Amino acid sequence: MVIKKLGRELTQEFMEVVSYLTGTENMHVVVEPRMYDVVVRTGLPVERVFTFTKPETDRLADCVDFVVCLGGDGVILHASSLFKRHIPPMVSFHLGSMGFLTNHPYPDYKKELHQIMYGYQSLATCALDSADLPAGSNGLGVMITLRMRLHCAIVRAGQSQPEQVYEVLNEIVVDRGSNSFLTNIEAYIDGRFITRVQADGIMLATPTGSTAYSVAAGGSMVHPNVQAILLTPICPHSLNFRPIILPDYIEMELRVPETARVSAWVCFDGKQRQELHHGDSVFIKMSENPVPTINRTDLTTDWFESLERCFRWSNRMEQKPFEDEWVLEEAQHGFSSSYPDKYSWEGTSIDSGDSSSAASSGCGSASVSSGLNSTTGSETSSASNSGSIVSSSSTVRSSSIPSSSSAFEQKTGQGNGSHDSPSIVNVIVDGNIGSQPANEEGWQPDSRQRSNGRIGSRSGNGHSSKASSGNDAGNYSLNQQHFATNHCDNEMQPHTPLQTTSRAHGGRRS
Repeated sequence: MVIKKLGRELTQEFMEVVSYLTGTENMHVVVEPRMYDVVVRTGLPVERVFTFTKPETDRLADCVDFVVCLGGDGVILHASSLFKRHIPPMVSFHLGSMGFLTNHPYPDYKKELHQIMYGYQSLATCALDSADLPAGSNGLGVMITLRMRLHCAIVRAGQSQPEQVYEVLNEIVVDRGSNSFLTNIEAYIDGRFITRVQADGIMLATPTGSTAYSVAAGGSMVHPNVQAILLTPICPHSLNFRPIILPDYIEMELRVPETARVSAWVCFDGKQRQELHHGDSVFIKMSENPVPTINRTDLTTDWFESLERCFRWSNRMEQKPFEDEWVLEEAQHGFSSSYPDKYSWEGTSIDSGDSSSAASSGCGSASVSSGLNSTTGSETSSASNSGSIVSSSSTVRSSSIPSSSSAFEQKTGQGNGSHDSPSIVNVIVDGNIGSQPANEEGWQPDSRQRSNGRIGSRSGNGHSSKASSGNDAGNYSLNQQHFATNHCDNEMQPHTPLQTTSRAHGGRRS
């Protein structure tokens, strides 16, 4: 049997396939009534071409050995609807738009059809007894995927027998139709109430239909060899109504309750759309008649090729590898002294060597790398904001970083200094967080201030002086390895802070 998509499209391809099968292969071909007239008008010999009437569709499975589908996925759905009971194997050639189920290329249709008729694969998983084979058989075969269908029966209110029965390959959908209200559908599994669906609709899909309407509504993509029923809500008015996958042995009922505001509408594989009134139900279960489709390669390769060809599944630009080994080590283990000595920053360069220090008496000192402009003495320090102290290997986060300067600068001194606005500098030291607020009260140690790179807080005012000696409470140590707060064992005394101002113009590591 040869079937093509609706319309005048693919008429030439249809006639080529019919001519090859009837002429070269000497086969009888069954076509649909609308295409039989086309065959007659083209002048092809009609001795081997047959058609059927609508009452004869029930006997098609007894007369057809395999079905050739020309077009897209819709042709396979149409072919499936022609066979109510068991279905012969289908081979589909990709001549449509999407073609998720059509894996065979049409330019090779002669080769593909010949191999399907005479076998072209040695099926290692199929043990055929040579005694059962006809004389002259070669023992080759083809790979076939049995695609599950759903058996759907409409039972009207007050009735016990189904009014209509359908076999669907993709999905059954119950929705609100043109009504402006949400659907109100009661869902039962084996007679037990499961949930009430208040949404635009609900669908039950097969694994084959999982890559159709269901995936567009947020459902999972399921391999066709997995026997399951997918329950996928359509725009549910609930944040916790998620799609689920049910076993294939259940029987589900979707019922329109008497309390629903409006009726619902049901369709089967996008066709046979009709209204469900109050009290009407649809019973859905796995069909006993699956659809066998002939694979081009095997059961899994065809499916993943369709995912990549139709959906570009898991397709993105490949991430580039690191060119320098130390960059990978840094990303995995953090900073290390084995990295290159110099790092580039926008507007400045910080060198781990040749560091200068601003010394102060007592137990603490401030050590600043040579890439920073360090000034000690008696002078006035003025900046738009108090900034953050950044070393080449420490991790510092600041809530206020000036953006008008082009280089880092640190100034310590004595005299009258002014700051336009206070700010908070958050410092991460060896995994702990400290803050340095700027206010008008001088150094204010609190319960959070601890030594050896642990939590601490520091405050400053607008007047700076020389660093005090003896009981210096906590000077910063800045180098390429760490940024720690060192404290003396002496009792901490309030004094004027070490004024620091760091400025960066978009300082980023390049």
